[in-house]
Amino acid sequence: MDKPIVEIDGDEMARVMWHWVKEKLIEPYVDLKTEYYDLHIKVRDETNDEITIRAAEAIKRLGVGVKCATITPNADRVKEYNLKREWRSPNATIREVLDGTLFRAPIIVSNIKPAVRFWTKPIVVARHAFGDIYSGTGLRVEEPGEAYIVYKGASGREYKIRIGSLPSAGVIQAYYNLDKSIYSFARAVFKYATMFNLNVWFAAKETISKVYDARFKEIFQEVYEKEFKEEFTKRGLKYEYYLIDDAYSRAIRSEGGFVWATKNYDGDVISDMVASAYSGSLAMMTSELLSPEGYYMAEAAHGTVQRHYYRYLKGEKTSTNPTAIIFAWSRGLRRRGELDNNSELVRFSELLEKAVIKTIEIDRIMTQDIAKVSEPPVNLVASTEEFIEAVRKNLEHMVSH
Repeated sequence: MDKPIVEIDGDEMARVMWHWVKEKLIEPYVDLKTEYYDLHIKVRDETNDEITIRAAEAIKRLGVGVKCATITPNADRVKEYNLKREWRSPNATIREVLDGTLFRAPIIVSNIKPAVRFWTKPIVVARHAFGDIYSGTGLRVEEPGEAYIVYKGASGREYKIRIGSLPSAGVIQAYYNLDKSIYSFARAVFKYATMFNLNVWFAAKETISKVYDARFKEIFQEVYEKEFKEEFTKRGLKYEYYLIDDAYSRAIRSEGGFVWATKNYDGDVISDMVASAYSGSLAMMTSELLSPEGYYMAEAAHGTVQRHYYRYLKGEKTSTNPTAIIFAWSRGLRRRGELDNNSELVRFSELLEKAVIKTIEIDRIMTQDIAKVSEPPVNLVASTEEFIEAVRKNLEHMVSH
């Protein structure tokens, strides 16, 4: 490697697997150079979460990062780790700093059949990771009344729109988005599609949401027409807009093989649905963050695997699936290789992924989460360490031939 990548460490069982993968599958084969940031929950607490911002800024500087799963603390976690407060999601912070869009795609293996029998190619869910209900606010009211949205502009001008009358107690919610963020989202989606030669779907409900969703639709169409239509036409790619309910029904009937661009809440729901339908496990999903400027971060799609971590601390062996962590490393290394014209690094990343696929498909060695849905049955339900060792043996053979 000529340039380093940003390595962002995490928490609990994901952290344990992160280091096993790095030591067994990366360092013996790659002259690995990283700029390391420890986002363990205690470190984030000690630095008042400044470490997260520094890690994100490092990705801006170096272009590529790889990230382990991290804890987003709730009240129970604050007590467990004796934290100062409930720190916000590190993923959300990094996405905002990088102005990035999240792309999640299933890792397909032949002996795990999707629940949707038509799906033979991956559906890549592109989630706009900004705004909507995640930055919204709500109000519970106990009496009848009138609800309004009031906006005070920087110029001093005030806008007031009536939501409606509430005849009794109820709840009100408001949220927002930014044109700048929607433009970035659209550009990231179309850029990703050209990188991987995929068609693009965007779905919303502008027939009902005549201002909010309509603005998304307008911006996507504008960015496509002005910046990407020529390239899409040259490659034989298509951009399609659908109403969100129509998109669901079309997706179920499709063979897959496209980028499905979604607003924040839709993407949160759809990415988990797609993961479950393809393999039943978030450990069989890639997760990549891409900004319009080309900043890139690969991460594990799953969480910190808290329950398995407690068993690990007791000295028990776990059968936690490290596939998503391995693919986070392989995708990060591949991106570094592509940016630096390092064909050897790109080739290694491809071989690493092939070694994982061979372990699952040909050797039929799997962790417990996917072993139960394998057809035909597995040869070995492996512990995490046994699975990594099986991948290492396949990788060793591929690298030496």
